Amino acid sequence: MAFQSTLPFEAITNRASVSSHLRAVPAREGHWDELRDASGQLRAPWQQFFDLLGDDGIADLDRATASIAQQVRDNDISYNVYADKGEPRPWALDLLPFLIDEGEWSVIERAVTQRAKLLNAIVADIYGPQTLLHDGLLPPALVFGHQGYLRSVKGFVPPGAQYLQLVAVDLTRAPNGAWTVMAHRTEAPSGLGYALENRLIVSDVFAEPFRSMKVQRLAPFYSQLIAALVQGGRATMSGEGSPHIALLTPGPFSETFFEHAFLARYLGVTLVEGKDLTVRDDMLFLKTFAGLERVHVLMRRLDDAFCDPVELRADSSIGVPGLLQVMRAGNVMVSNVPGSGFVESPALHGFLPAISRALLNEPLELASVPTWWCGEEAAREAVLGRLDKAFVIPTWPGVELNGGSPRGFGDGLQSLAGWRARIETMPDAFTIQNLFPSSHAARYEDNTLTGRPSVLRVYAIANIDGGWSVMPGGFTRLGAERQPSVSMQYGSSSVDTWVLSSKPASSLSLLPTPMKPADLARKHRTVSSRAAENLFWAGRYGERAENNVRLMRVILSSIDSNDSESMLATMVDLAWQCGLLPPGTPLQGHTARGLERLLVANIGENGTAASIGQNLASQVRASGEIRGRLSTDHWRTILAARNDFRDAVQTFKPGPGVERYDRVKLTRTLETLGTQLLSISGAQGDRMTRDEAWKLVFAGRHIERVWTMTTFLRVAAEHGQMATPAGFDLLLQLFDSTLTYRSLYPGRFEVPALIDLLVVEPTNPRGLYGVYSRLCTKLNEISIAAGNTTHGAFSDATLLLKSLRGLEQLCTTDEEGNYGELIQACEELGDHVSAAAHEISARYFSHANTQALQVSS
Repeated sequence: MAFQSTLPFEAITNRASVSSHLRAVPAREGHWDELRDASGQLRAPWQQFFDLLGDDGIADLDRATASIAQQVRDNDISYNVYADKGEPRPWALDLLPFLIDEGEWSVIERAVTQRAKLLNAIVADIYGPQTLLHDGLLPPALVFGHQGYLRSVKGFVPPGAQYLQLVAVDLTRAPNGAWTVMAHRTEAPSGLGYALENRLIVSDVFAEPFRSMKVQRLAPFYSQLIAALVQGGRATMSGEGSPHIALLTPGPFSETFFEHAFLARYLGVTLVEGKDLTVRDDMLFLKTFAGLERVHVLMRRLDDAFCDPVELRADSSIGVPGLLQVMRAGNVMVSNVPGSGFVESPALHGFLPAISRALLNEPLELASVPTWWCGEEAAREAVLGRLDKAFVIPTWPGVELNGGSPRGFGDGLQSLAGWRARIETMPDAFTIQNLFPSSHAARYEDNTLTGRPSVLRVYAIANIDGGWSVMPGGFTRLGAERQPSVSMQYGSSSVDTWVLSSKPASSLSLLPTPMKPADLARKHRTVSSRAAENLFWAGRYGERAENNVRLMRVILSSIDSNDSESMLATMVDLAWQCGLLPPGTPLQGHTARGLERLLVANIGENGTAASIGQNLASQVRASGEIRGRLSTDHWRTILAARNDFRDAVQTFKPGPGVERYDRVKLTRTLETLGTQLLSISGAQGDRMTRDEAWKLVFAGRHIERVWTMTTFLRVAAEHGQMATPAGFDLLLQLFDSTLTYRSLYPGRFEVPALIDLLVVEPTNPRGLYGVYSRLCTKLNEISIAAGNTTHGAFSDATLLLKSLRGLEQLCTTDEEGNYGELIQACEELGDHVSAAAHEISARYFSHANTQALQVSS
């Protein structure tokens, strides 16, 4: 949505003009106002912005806000907060950008470049000659007491002595407008992915102002980041070719996992978890669908101490055993080098001016927030008397504050006395910072311009020649109401950051450059074992949800039929075995209404059964990990299926009072969901690249379909429903074959014809034998794609295909009318598909049989 200019420039340059459209709340006293100057006039960048936005654009800001919220929802942009018990929050993105003019940016750029250079020099010194410690410029307790200092890295020198490839610096304005450094981030600086996602959304909403104000583009920065990683990776290779770059994430439960996946897709690198990697012969390998593949560069996004359980934290399950040894052997570049986290300590601020003069022979471009490390007696004595106007923060991670809160500051004499006592007892562990009045950035809400405390995170990357480049923009956060610090964990929001320029914007993009026909080659993407596993389960969850929706609809439509009581035990058994009811649900003792209430109570994600809602959520998680393989429409349909169903379930009132749910609405919801799931299935078959990995999607679907269909048939046969009108109709509906049967056998009720259509008939797309045959074909293709190895479970499945029971045998009944041969055939098929699923998991996902793996360097 783009806004066109309708007001002349002069009409927007004064406060009254904007206020005639919007209510305006001035910044709190003592805070720099990013929107207005001291006289209340709009600052120049905002004058230009509102002029370009125009009268219609200003009046349409509510719709623009709703558009951003919808895009966040549609793209499933999220932020995981541990306090939310693993439930991701929608990403908080505000409407108005944070504007920085060209002159101010030049100051920031110089300062951040200097800080990055200085921090790299500090890390190099501490793991090298340690002159800072010997000369008394840095207290040893401040370094060696920090869990981010890793003794196992001492003496290690990376290529070019470049310990840091990416540095983030948090900035805010002082009340006089001077930019001030609040913090440094060197372990695994977050926000790069979110900053890019913010830009893509907000620049589209404000397309005209974005173009006219010549906002500097972000793509050149990300291009330089990749170039730096490639150059570093080549230092670990003995031959020609491109290094394999992987982004190491802690996994889906990481608070910033969304940006890990998004950044990996944008940069074109492989997203991996620690369990995806293995060390062999002092080299790092990725477990792939086809074997082991060498990794040359690891862009890590997990904290130092968790990187290697062999040499660091032994309880880490997210690291890579042996990673530090590979690093020391020179066979992998890890960015940033583990052990750089100690320079994030806030206590370092007080020592940086002297260190800068010693290492760089220059003063700091920008001051840091006033900070005192309590480990220095003089500093401690000087600051203890002003605790009522300061933050008490941990010198090192893990130091408990004020009952476990992340930051504390005194709010009463008793509290202050307690803090003084704690600091005196363990002074090294505490650092004190002034309560810093951050500048207030413009925020739009309910037709009102307000201000919120803002912190700007700016990123610098090491160039190939050892210099530094700064991203023209950054990741800006706005503080939440009544929160003493700006943090996404505690309700802050984010905004896009615009660096304005007088020069035309760069046209550089990370999209592929044009190729000549002679340059083309048939290339296949690396498929990690985890990606293969998620492809497999994306297929299974989609099929499982589809079958469960069909079963739920059939059961609900049968509740009021004359045969509901005679079919009740069968329906309970089917619902229990397919996950619509909690484990252990008894088959007897239910009424039709009781079954209905229990089904609806367990339909959502929070039920005790492996419900429709849980399958949809699992499908989103699995598909999200292979997002780069899905078209935009495909991905959005997967999200819409989960989101729409989740929203609808909230109106069904599951649990107490469930008898009052709206059955008509539930029926329509299930119909809509069924259509969405069919669209997802169609996109998997018609919109995904049909490489080796794609076969896993349909292997998963076929395994799930065979298991479900054998369950339907077996339960119906075991309950003696094959020859009853209600059971006959139930099976036709569950196999989606009612119209086909009636067209072939109008007015006839023949069990042999039913078994023939549902099991034997090769033209029926949901015929059991036909699906099983297609599964065997997929299993054979998978084994060929993975090196043509022989798998026992796959061979057994193919052998069974050659000896399947014929129609006459399947229709055989015993003296009591039981279809024993049909039941046994269903059990055999179910056992074989379960064995095939376990074989796929062990061989391609877990790599249990490592001897069969091929190694590629």
